[in-house]
Amino acid sequence: MTPQNALTKKTSPFRYGFAMFGTSIPTNMFKSFAAIYYVDTLGLDMQKYALIPLIYAFVDAIDNPVYGFLSDNTRTKWGRRRPWLLIGTPLLVLFFILFYNVPGFIQSDKGMLFIYMLLMYILTGTLDSLVNANYGSLFIELFKKDEDRAKTNGIRQICQLFAMAISIALTPMITEKIGYQLTAVIYGVLALFVMMYCFWGCRETETNYEEMEKPKLIPSILALVTNPRFWIYGLAGAFYSAAFSLISQALPFYVKYTLGLGGSTTTIMLGIVLGVAVIGILIWSKLAKKMPIMTVWRIGFIIMAVSFIPLFFVKTLPFAIAIAAVIGIGVAACLTTMDCIGAKIVDDDYRKHGVKREGIINSLMGVMNRLNGLYISLAFFVTARCFGFENGDNPGDNPALAARVLLCVFPAVAMIVASVITFFLKFPKYDKENG
Repeated sequence: MTPQNALTKKTSPFRYGFAMFGTSIPTNMFKSFAAIYYVDTLGLDMQKYALIPLIYAFVDAIDNPVYGFLSDNTRTKWGRRRPWLLIGTPLLVLFFILFYNVPGFIQSDKGMLFIYMLLMYILTGTLDSLVNANYGSLFIELFKKDEDRAKTNGIRQICQLFAMAISIALTPMITEKIGYQLTAVIYGVLALFVMMYCFWGCRETETNYEEMEKPKLIPSILALVTNPRFWIYGLAGAFYSAAFSLISQALPFYVKYTLGLGGSTTTIMLGIVLGVAVIGILIWSKLAKKMPIMTVWRIGFIIMAVSFIPLFFVKTLPFAIAIAAVIGIGVAACLTTMDCIGAKIVDDDYRKHGVKREGIINSLMGVMNRLNGLYISLAFFVTARCFGFENGDNPGDNPALAARVLLCVFPAVAMIVASVITFFLKFPKYDKENG
């Protein structure tokens, strides 16, 4: 039976892409400022903080495939993906706001603070997984051709970078004025309105839901985990994501303890990274038409890997800003290509197995991506143990060096490993229409 609102009207690339602004606003603040807020502001021990991304990585490994399975097997008049956006977005916003609005009686008890953060971290993170698994699946379903995907992904990534400019770069300045609590409320409400704009405007084009084979969870997982391309792409993406997350999480520590400057400097440096990335996406998108997309992808990884090395030795702001610009060039290349390469893996799976299971595949890719939590936990744990950095009240004997290691050494190692991994990913030559 065909859904009542079987759709012939195509979804606007802008309407879909703009939703990336909505998903990124809360999740970027959530991931980027959790450490500085709970460790440096609320006084949670850094080693205890390091446990939380570690625990969540295992939770995420379970919930992601389940969300994808439920999405692929959903049959409604609104489609398969859109109902989950309607359900997941308000809940994501709610728990994101609660994450940064810790009750006073909990703040004063560090044991309760740890439990509260762990609970809110898991709830916010798992709902982020639900929303983005379905949003990402729509990208593959709504835009079939490489040129459509490239155009839409360009819009999407530019919207993401603008969201980052607000929720990452400007957040230190905003929170200094109005606090983390009110900032989270504003970002959450903004995200809700943008995502509802996407929900009402996106039109799932599959109309033969009842005729489509429903994917089975275990066979789908087995098919993907036995695909070497999935592992290569997933591991490269996980190390990249870890490096990028450490930029936003470690930079406030670097600015404060290494450069000896205030939150506005964090905003400037993050603004440079993201501003250059916006321009870079426009340039890399054009270059991707003239050279293989895989080449652009690898170049971006290598640029980022090399950039972190001189940053370790920098102690003055002008040189730090210059290196931040170079990092932005690498980030732009990665953002331009990552999702397009992931879409190729989904297309490849459908050609081989004839089952449409974008939700499960995107969810499992999300699991791989969130393995970055293991690496981030390791980075914070090692830094805390080696340098005696506990919290803002007790940063240890050499917090400047600790911050440099956290911002420079760990991301550099991650990107070097990721760069090597990318050279093992190859695709057969498909026709131009399907890429």
